[in-house]
Parts: sequence; C-alpha cells; structure tokens
Amino acid sequence: MDSSWTTSRRAFAEAADWFVATTALVDGRWAQPGLGEWDVRSLVGHTSRALLTVEAYLQRPADRVDLESAVAYYRATSAMAAGPEVAERGRAAGEALGADPAPAVAAIRARVVPLVDSCDGTELVTTIAGGMRLSDYLPTRTFELVAHTADLTAALGVRSEPPAVAAEQVLELVGRLAVVGTKAAQLLRAATGREGLPPGFTVL
Repeated sequence: MDSSWTTSRRAFAEAADWFVATTALVDGRWAQPGLGEWDVRSLVGHTSRALLTVEAYLQRPADRVDLESAVAYYRATSAMAAGPEVAERGRAAGEALGADPAPAVAAIRARVVPLVDSCDGTELVTTIAGGMRLSDYLPTRTFELVAHTADLTAALGVRSEPPAVAAEQVLELVGRLAVVGTKAAQLLRAATGREGLPPGFTVL
C-alpha cells in the first residue's frame, strides 16, 4: 500500500479521534458560543460533516478527476465556503446529532474511519467541486477536523494540541495553500516571530 495513503489514513483517524475526545468534554454546553454565528452544537455539527461527507461521497463514484489535489479543492470551493449555506448546513448537522451529540459523533467516527481503512485511496468520489481521488480529498477532511476541533477547544476553554501526524499533514497543506496564494513570506515571518498577521488573514 502507498505509504502516503497510509499516512493520510492515520492522520484522518487521529483527527477524528481528537474531535471525538474533545466533543466528549462539552458536558451540556451545546448552546454557548462556538465559532462566529454558530453555537457549540452547530460547530460540532459542521465538524462532523468532515466525516459524513467522506461516507456520502464514497457512495457517489465519479467517472473522472476534475481536481488533482487538496489545494485545488480549496481553491475551487473558496467562494462556496463564504456562502450562507455553509452556516445553515452546520446548524442542520448539529440538530441531526440529536439530544446527546457526543455519542452520536463517536458513532459516526466508528463507521467512517473503518470505511476509509478499507479503501486504497484510488477511489474516485464526487465532491461538491467535482470528481477527486479519495487520496486527494481525504487531507481536506483531516484539515477540517483539525481546524474545527481547535475552534472547539477554544470555545470550551480547553488546552489541547492536535495529534502529531494529523497536525503535520494539516500544516503541510497550510503551507501549500500559502504558496499558491502568494502569502508564504507573510506566514513565514509571523511563524518566526518577525511580525503578526493582519486581522482576517487566511490561506483559504
């Protein structure tokens, strides 16, 4: 099996486990502020979609590759990500988790991670932006899991770091996005303590 695919599967599983463990710490605080217009329940709902879309897209095989990389996916979906539909889908996903969201999240993880482990990465899936190889799409889901679990730790006031393999893959993707978006120098200067980042800075 391709070692890069093995690493991607491990990163995804680590990120999913971190999300499940952090969600278990909510302890009834579902209605408190989460991120932007989302409360904690909606933030958890949105993050759960990083798992659920993998499951759903594997049931929608593509007949061609439209996007060759995770970077291409984020470039193609940047306008969609800013739309009001994203916030509404997050709220709907949060409600769909039911009266006890933490076990519901754990159950989703228990379905999806073994499903990914049964794949070899060459599967073609139909994403919202077009056909992709699963091996190229999965790092975007790890990115979403890590980024939004970090948002959840901030909302809950929990000090927690993402697992190493997941963090490395996500930061590698951040670096690639910064290069493509001509923001590498700005990000590097901030990361090395030269200057801070401006409000609203993003590589997405």
